[in-house]
Amino acid sequence: MTSQEIRQQFLDFFQSKQHLIVPSAPIVLKDDPTLMFSNSGMTQFKDYFLGYKEPKASRIADTQKCLRVSGKHNDLDDVGRDTYHHTMFEMLGNWSFGDYFKKEAISWAWELLTEVYGIPKENLYVTIFEGDEKENLDRDTEAYDLWKQFISEDRIINGNKKDNFWEMGASGPCGPCSEIHVDLRSAEEKAKISGLELVNNDHPQVVEIWNLVFMQFNRKADGSLENLPAKHIDTGMGFERLCMALQNKESNYDTDVFTPLIAKVEELSGKKYTGILTDEKDIAIRVVVDHIRAVSFAIADGQLPSNGGAGYVIRRILRRGISYAYRFLDRKEPFLYQLVAVLQEQMGKFFPELEKQGTLVTEVIKSEEESFLRTIETGLIRVDKLIQQTISEGKKVLPTEEVFELYDTYGFPDDLTRIIAEEKGLTIDEAGFEQALNEQKKRSKADSAQKVYDWVTLEEKPENFVGYDKIESETYITRYRKVENKDGEFYQIVLSESPFYPEGGGQIGDKGLLENATESFEVLETKKENGLIISLINGLPKDAGAVFYAKVNATDRKNSQANHSVTHLLHEALREVLGTHVEQKGSFVGPDYLRFDFSHFNKMTEEELALVEEKVNAKIKESIALQEFRNIPIQEAIDKGAMALFGEKYGDSVRMIQFGSSKELCGGTHVKNTSEIGHFKIVSESSAAAGIRRIEAISGDKSAEYFKNLEKQITELSQLLKSKDVVRSIEKLIEENASLKSEVEGFKKEKAKGEIGDWKNAYEHKGDKQLLVKKTSLDAGSVKDIVFQLKKEIPTSVTIILSDYDGKPMITVGISDDLAASYQAGTIVKDLAKEIQGGGGGNPGFATAGGKNLDGLENAYQKALNI
Repeated sequence: MTSQEIRQQFLDFFQSKQHLIVPSAPIVLKDDPTLMFSNSGMTQFKDYFLGYKEPKASRIADTQKCLRVSGKHNDLDDVGRDTYHHTMFEMLGNWSFGDYFKKEAISWAWELLTEVYGIPKENLYVTIFEGDEKENLDRDTEAYDLWKQFISEDRIINGNKKDNFWEMGASGPCGPCSEIHVDLRSAEEKAKISGLELVNNDHPQVVEIWNLVFMQFNRKADGSLENLPAKHIDTGMGFERLCMALQNKESNYDTDVFTPLIAKVEELSGKKYTGILTDEKDIAIRVVVDHIRAVSFAIADGQLPSNGGAGYVIRRILRRGISYAYRFLDRKEPFLYQLVAVLQEQMGKFFPELEKQGTLVTEVIKSEEESFLRTIETGLIRVDKLIQQTISEGKKVLPTEEVFELYDTYGFPDDLTRIIAEEKGLTIDEAGFEQALNEQKKRSKADSAQKVYDWVTLEEKPENFVGYDKIESETYITRYRKVENKDGEFYQIVLSESPFYPEGGGQIGDKGLLENATESFEVLETKKENGLIISLINGLPKDAGAVFYAKVNATDRKNSQANHSVTHLLHEALREVLGTHVEQKGSFVGPDYLRFDFSHFNKMTEEELALVEEKVNAKIKESIALQEFRNIPIQEAIDKGAMALFGEKYGDSVRMIQFGSSKELCGGTHVKNTSEIGHFKIVSESSAAAGIRRIEAISGDKSAEYFKNLEKQITELSQLLKSKDVVRSIEKLIEENASLKSEVEGFKKEKAKGEIGDWKNAYEHKGDKQLLVKKTSLDAGSVKDIVFQLKKEIPTSVTIILSDYDGKPMITVGISDDLAASYQAGTIVKDLAKEIQGGGGGNPGFATAGGKNLDGLENAYQKALNI
């Protein structure tokens, strides 16, 4: 049975049990401040469990893309070193929201595994929650009695809280669970030791295959448990492990989930995969095929590699794969990107985003590979310099500070530094490096640390967002909670009626005031969490239940919504000018400027930018009225021509914003008429990533301010140049400057000619060779010309010139051709450069080095005399 058939059978089975089959949610979470990625199948349904949203059906089934590489659920370090841990994996799941509970979940799981998939019953074990006195939780006897109907009691195992009480995180929905484990060992191995003893003991062939979670509690911030409004079922079956069981393999990597990718790696690398767990080559292949899946899906869902947040995690995964390929597969050129096509063929049917975004995914990965391989090559030079310095000092351990700087500042893999050092008989200070790493993590954690207390509920009332229609509203607080961070103590509040727009869709959240006759509080930010609009204020009212007036900062809102509306017009204009391949890949909308990232593989020309500007400003001048569809079925919106952004999660009903022919699904605030935007000006166009361009622009007040400042600059220039024709005056200055530079170059050459004669007579005989060590204030170009002439004219010579031109130390070394086999200019210059705290290089006949320490030139001079 192929992996595609296994996946389809699961979905078909639960469809026959009246479950609605829904697509996987994006692997990258954009509307949940508590998580970066979907780390379990239940993530997209969290609001249903908490009662914040109504599910579209009481029974749902799906296969969900998951990523476990950060936070509590982190499998990254295990990947490649065993047969079953992965960064990205599929979680097959069936869900009940207040419908069926333990009886149906257990009986259907048994039916699917034993009757549909045909797993022998004697190979299965189950666990139940044994209870926990500290939590005042009883043993799950209900699950035990239900399992007795299907499996012998000696195969039902009590499990502790760690294994059999499932929690999403430090707080949130949770409940007891029942795991199903499969024993895939041979009959001979089973005869030696019972599978009963190996369950939950990290045996690679006695593994958990399915977890049935009986979701009935909510873990509060203070650690206490409260009952959820209704009981739910949340199950998760590891797709890769299921395939291993059904295809009679000993490793997930031996299934057809991974074998096509492994075959491609073998083809590209010339290395044969043997499946040995301890073989570094095989570990590298497993890392590569695992990581390419995680990175490809993340990029397809809209998360580009970057230096912060979720983007940093994706970059780290990709660089880990590149590093393993570089070290153990001898891949010094980009090659991971060539695996994307194989992945598309395998999974494109079930995950169409791979097909649609395939070109982008491929180009981004290739660009990242090229960049990181350059980092490695640069790092190798730094490591070599560090090793030479350590050896010259007679030490055996590389200095911790420099090793950590290589890792932290330059992104050079620490394990690669370790390997290179060991080859030279050196080590790194493992304890010191670990301490530096931990200190960095502590600093990072301290910067982002935040203690969030439990909600204090004043009134159970659904909130009402009124910000589309007004920016001031009479309201009161329905719930609040204290928040402590490095900046102090604040309070998050939920209002009965809120005009504050919560951060989302690229637009920043509203700020403003919450005030009444006796008190006033600043609203510092507004965000959305678990369906609630939460505003952060700088104190707690004496009477939290009092009536207040919520007032949005009107100027900021006006400018933000102008910038948001203009992003829609910009998107349309870019598609008209560049082509329909253009898709939004990210945005930032604030009161001061907008940033718009879009798919396009070439730098935009000045003509293209001018045309886009022209089209957007034409729409502004047309005074197009906003057409807003607040609650329209998503399919109807798509049929009307609305743009849906890839990687965004939409509900059954959506909000569509239309300005003439521009139609997009959007939850942000907008102008009522395009004329309110005023004017649009592109400030810059640049590369955001491979295949992604970025436009930064301004509109409205900021655009007017831009042109006012420009006018002021032109006036000042005119006064400075004493001419109204600024352009002609500058052209004249450029011409004069070019003429003067030409004269200066002539003077330099004349001076250099004079120097050459003197320098030729200054060589010292050192045996049968000649050495010139000379100080000068000539510029680098002149020194280079002289050195090349001298190395041609003076046989068996070594020429070393030390320059202090423009107050910067520079060392130039030239070796005559007849000595090139005996002396290396690069080696000499690197040694001398230590004295000026610099570095450099070149070829055997010519090399240069710059530095920071001008005073060190004298030491370099004395050192050079002894060559």
